[in-house]
Amino acid sequence: MSHEERITELESRVAFQEDALDKMSEEMAYQEKQIEMLTQMVKILNRNLESLRGDPLSSTEDEPPPPHY
Repeated sequence: MSHEERITELESRVAFQEDALDKMSEEMAYQEKQIEMLTQMVKILNRNLESLRGDPLSSTEDEPPPPHY
């Protein structure tokens, strides 16, 4: 293999690796945005769940006992 062929082969490999790195970087940026969005959604859902629960001790004291007691 001549020097020209080797240089051409190396240039081809570098170009392929640069393209692969660019694609991976774009995918990581997309995933980071998705993770941030999902994290916010989980926080909102947790807040909503907590507001629906209220104080569990106060709500059970007002309820009559089940019929089997």
